[in-house]
Amino acid sequence: MTMTLLELEDEFTHLTLAPELGGSIVNWTVRSSGQSLLRHADDHALNTGLPGKLGCFPLVPWSNRIAEGGFDCPDGWQSLTPNSLTDPLPIHGSSWQQPWQVVSQASSEVVLQLDSATPFAYRARQRFHLSEGRLSIELQVTHLSDRAAWHGLGLHPYFPRTDNTRLQAKAEQVWLCNASKLPTQQVAIPGEWNFQQTKALPETLVDNGFCNWDGHCLIQQPDLGYELECQATGSDYYLLYCPAGLAFFCIEPVSHPVNAHHLPGRPGLRLLEQGQSAELTFSLKYRAL
Repeated sequence: MTMTLLELEDEFTHLTLAPELGGSIVNWTVRSSGQSLLRHADDHALNTGLPGKLGCFPLVPWSNRIAEGGFDCPDGWQSLTPNSLTDPLPIHGSSWQQPWQVVSQASSEVVLQLDSATPFAYRARQRFHLSEGRLSIELQVTHLSDRAAWHGLGLHPYFPRTDNTRLQAKAEQVWLCNASKLPTQQVAIPGEWNFQQTKALPETLVDNGFCNWDGHCLIQQPDLGYELECQATGSDYYLLYCPAGLAFFCIEPVSHPVNAHHLPGRPGLRLLEQGQSAELTFSLKYRAL
């Protein structure tokens, strides 16, 4: 199978997209140096056909894990099945496992669309725009089923990590998790996870959801010669994934905490009727150091 790759450029950066692989970003690089701004995906990563090996993929119509085999909707139970060989729970929605279609393409902008029937009918759109070193991503979902359902959104970018990578991302609380990586209690952020000011990433595993986020984060990469100033809307939460000993980390703007479908009040989820939409945006501004 021949895979279609789309390319965008501005004066500073170059973006490669793989619509057929879950509407994913393959790479985003600095034109002058080739430096990766997202985790670099080589040909082997691309040939796996797995969005989780690439630079970033969309999370529609939910983010992260859902327990209990589904969730309640006004018209009854919405059943879900596990959809990843590496996780026993349904994870990250269904859009990342389907090919997206190209709606429009220009030198600095691409719009992709997915009409999905799984787990219910919805339409997802992504608009990617490059300008003066800023990558802007608009992610939208429109509910198409005649039965209302709960929706959530997110993006799952992977960033390079060195010993000197530093992060600022202000939040007020964090969810602790059990062995199934499901949230158990919301607590004050411990010191080693407090990113009110820029600081190095923890040496031990972090795989947790942070709450009451202002949508802003700063990623400093002094060893790689740049920083990224990021801003999200429609996202009061972020998930931070720092696997110990690996050369990447993830900070994921999301509209809701993990397993929100089973948390009191379903925080961050939207109950959408047919034709109603929800949106999340994320911009990443490249600056050379």
